Amino acid sequence: MFSGKTEELIRRLNRAKIARQRVEIFKPALDTRYHVEDVVSHNATSIRSTPVPVAQEILLLAGGCDVVGIDEAQFFDESLVEVCVQLANRGSRVIVAGLDMDFLGKPFGPMPALMAVAEYVTKVHAVCVCCGEIASYSFRMAASEDKILLGETDAYEARCRPCFLDGMQEKATLETASSHKH
Repeated sequence: MFSGKTEELIRRLNRAKIARQRVEIFKPALDTRYHVEDVVSHNATSIRSTPVPVAQEILLLAGGCDVVGIDEAQFFDESLVEVCVQLANRGSRVIVAGLDMDFLGKPFGPMPALMAVAEYVTKVHAVCVCCGEIASYSFRMAASEDKILLGETDAYEARCRPCFLDGMQEKATLETASSHKH
């Protein structure tokens, strides 16, 4: 989170539009944080997109596209991998943005498999809010244990590995202390 993934996706798709390529952008329908339809970055850059409930719909809607963009890919199921492979096999350039790890620091959704079949992978990093180092982790401050919790700076912080691990240890200590009181 907060690394510029969506900003980079929008930049690449706008360049394809300048090159007069046929471009379509998709996002999971469940992601309505900034806008119901548009893909919007944290710094408010946006591009028109089509929200889809399942990855398979992308195949139906992306026919004839030169470039297909997909944002928040981690929220799709594993079928996204085959969708992307089919699009690429048809000759479309597929550009995907998503978190590679969830709030526990574990591989997230279809992202590991997508990275394995991709010709190019660009990993962008945020800045750790605790120490200023490069951040690769999304530390969840909210109490929810749900795999998917849409949120911004109110629910998540970008953290480097040591600060992420410190935060996870603090949470575990607080949970242990809380369970002993009851």
